[in-house]
Amino acid sequence: MTQNGASQACADLAVQVSSRDHIQGPPDAPAVLLEYGDYECPDCLNAWPVVKALRERLPDQLAVVFRHFPQSGIHPRASAAAQAAEAAASQGKFWEMHDLLFRNQQKLADLDLTHLALQLGLEIYRFQADYERDLHVRRIQEDVDSGNRSGVRGTPTFFLNGCRYSGKKDVASMLAAIQAAYA
Repeated sequence: MTQNGASQACADLAVQVSSRDHIQGPPDAPAVLLEYGDYECPDCLNAWPVVKALRERLPDQLAVVFRHFPQSGIHPRASAAAQAAEAAASQGKFWEMHDLLFRNQQKLADLDLTHLALQLGLEIYRFQADYERDLHVRRIQEDVDSGNRSGVRGTPTFFLNGCRYSGKKDVASMLAAIQAAYA
């Protein structure tokens, strides 16, 4: 069963969506698109506007979930960016920071992350304290662990209503899959 009660033919997602997740859209939506992503990953950057377009087209039918899966071995600033997103989340601005991180993917140094926090109007001393103390490392690691348990090996990896989505990552293909999921 999915979180909204629809029968499910697969169990690809090891850790189901819960209130601990970052969810955009109605929590009882008939379709839930979960992404394991990395803020420094070029393929995640390419998928980001696709996911935004899907949310705009299906505001009442689609909930989007983002879980961190920084691949620090190839993206050295991905973990820092994930920490910045979580530090922003502690001030209620996860999705705003999420978007800024992708818009500024080539500028993820510590000073750049602080500038993004200022741009969002975050209380900067709190943001810096959260970020510098690695306050959110455990939460990020929980996302990575759940991804590993679900067989995630790279980013972006999507799950639609708990089933791994392996189709094309464009609006038309993903829209068709989402509409089929709740039809």
